Amino acid sequence: MRLTSGRPGAANGISGGSVLTPLWACVGVAAALLATFQLDRLTGSAPFQHLYYVPIVFAAFRLGWRGGLATALAAIALYHLANPILLTFRYGQADVVQITLFIAIALVTARLTADARRLSALAMTDDLTGLHSLRSFEARVKAMIRDSDKARTPLSFIVLDVDRLKALNDTYGHLTGAEAVRHVGHIIGACVPPDAIACRYGGDEFVVGIPRRTEAEVEALADELRRAVNASAPVLDGRPFAAATLSISIGLAHRSGNGIDTIAAGADEAGNALFRAADRALYVAKENGRNRISVA
Repeated sequence: MRLTSGRPGAANGISGGSVLTPLWACVGVAAALLATFQLDRLTGSAPFQHLYYVPIVFAAFRLGWRGGLATALAAIALYHLANPILLTFRYGQADVVQITLFIAIALVTARLTADARRLSALAMTDDLTGLHSLRSFEARVKAMIRDSDKARTPLSFIVLDVDRLKALNDTYGHLTGAEAVRHVGHIIGACVPPDAIACRYGGDEFVVGIPRRTEAEVEALADELRRAVNASAPVLDGRPFAAATLSISIGLAHRSGNGIDTIAAGADEAGNALFRAADRALYVAKENGRNRISVA
């Protein structure tokens, strides 16, 4: 889905797949090591000895540098057992290179994997608030809609923004405004349930997808969030502000999860329709005086 607002100027905060548990990863690594050991013991051939790299790389990828290094050390031990002459420490040049590569490959693979995961996390996280990025939110909402239809459970969106942020920027500077947005984002992250997905999709605009809650439950959660923001006394750009300095307006939209709209239009459009309804409700809340909730 691509979130598109019905209001001019609106723009738009980790995807899952099956992941092997550490236990099964360890079993797979052990099996691969033992299979390679048998081939090495029977042949003593360098091409088969290179197969030790496979469990080392796999362990470093799945289990991190400790798992990779432990597997490399296990490979070194098995390499010695399969070639008994090495137990006397009579190493040829090829043996030294092989042993060095076992350790080097484990550490390099673990480092590259960690860097890739760190970059992926950065891409999926809004750097100001720590919530989901738009990319992460869109990917997860598709799964949310499919799960909602499959289980016939409801799904709600709340869309909110910070009231009178421009006045705060004009009076105290844009750094104060940015910290106000961060402050609200942190409150959202603390208030929403663990199975919800919260995202900052614009400058001071947020959307939260909340599954498996009735409309009344979501409205109560939205009001709790509104009250928490209004009751907070933030320190912004080193300057303390009184409670009620910040407020938010919230629009709420709810779908029953009967699957009819998804079948007719697809998951992307079903998500867009739910967002647009919540966004229109937000606009009504702003028009009616701000610091309030409007339900589509």
